[in-house]
Amino acid sequence: MADVRLVGLTKFFGKVRAVEDINLYVRDGEFMTLLGPSGCGKTTTLRCIAGLEVPTRGEIYIGGQLVNDLPPKDRNVAMVFQNWALYPHMTVYDNIAFPLKIRRFPREEIRRKVLEVARMLKIEDLLDRKPSELSGGQQQRVALGRALVREPSVFLLDEPLSNLDAKLRVYMRAELKALQRRLGVTTIYVTHDQVEAMTMSDRIAVMNEGRIQQVGRPEEIYERPANVFVAGFIGSPPMNFIEGSLVEEEGRLLLDTGYFRFDLSYLAEVVKEKATESELVLGVRPEHIRLVKEPVKDAVEASVYVLEPLGREVIVNLKVGDVIFKAREEAGFRAEPGERLWMVFDKEKVHLFDKRTGKAIV
Repeated sequence: MADVRLVGLTKFFGKVRAVEDINLYVRDGEFMTLLGPSGCGKTTTLRCIAGLEVPTRGEIYIGGQLVNDLPPKDRNVAMVFQNWALYPHMTVYDNIAFPLKIRRFPREEIRRKVLEVARMLKIEDLLDRKPSELSGGQQQRVALGRALVREPSVFLLDEPLSNLDAKLRVYMRAELKALQRRLGVTTIYVTHDQVEAMTMSDRIAVMNEGRIQQVGRPEEIYERPANVFVAGFIGSPPMNFIEGSLVEEEGRLLLDTGYFRFDLSYLAEVVKEKATESELVLGVRPEHIRLVKEPVKDAVEASVYVLEPLGREVIVNLKVGDVIFKAREEAGFRAEPGERLWMVFDKEKVHLFDKRTGKAIV
């Protein structure tokens, strides 16, 4: 097994910057996810690690060895692509065995390794079939098997679940995580699906516009986002945001949003220390909003816009002026469109961001 270290990794395609100054350390045996929207540089970073793209500058270390000049076959990494890329004319057995055959492994050793991997992935009864005779989940397992049979030091996965239906995706998330735990292989996983990232990863590197925004454990990134982008990208429904200006009145520090004033006196010291200007962004997650039918201290008046029943819970959309807030309520919550309610924010869970820099203050 091996750790992976990226130092100043940068890749340009002509004048287009795909990734810039990526610094990342992936521990031996860790499940690291590169998470971000389409076009943020996740796959380019993965392809650079695999040796399929040549970095414009920067260094890539695998197991402490600088691999920039090593071809893909000598890096001892295995990559599973989004479309699985199985050979349609080969059987499952031959697809899995292919990496060993081109390395001229003895026939008996190939057979032993293929059967071992097939049993691990529960596809031993599919070895004589062609890819066209398999379901999506089965094809995905074959692609995993072809990568695993090489016993790589590093496992690279580029959105391998994106072509599966929703139910199978949930099942395969658990299977992949259990498999990685059992093998202990260093894994770098690329996805734009934050649920996949949150449920599978030891740590997550959130990317946007070619740069890493934050690296941390799933709960760290969720509870203490580094900036507005991370806060809005992680969470479903996403965090609610509203902009405002700091004002002082009668010894209190308030955030004036134009629709309501939120008392920040309890955070005055940290706000004055970290804010670069008076314009801030207030953020609060849907589960940290309590809805009441009568006004109480520090509550924000809103009108019900629409309800989204989700079985075990209801997402309540509320309008405050022109701004939509989403609140999470238990199943059975009832309210009519246009009905007046009051939102009570959990002050211990409120986030504040500097509007100019986007960085977290609280």
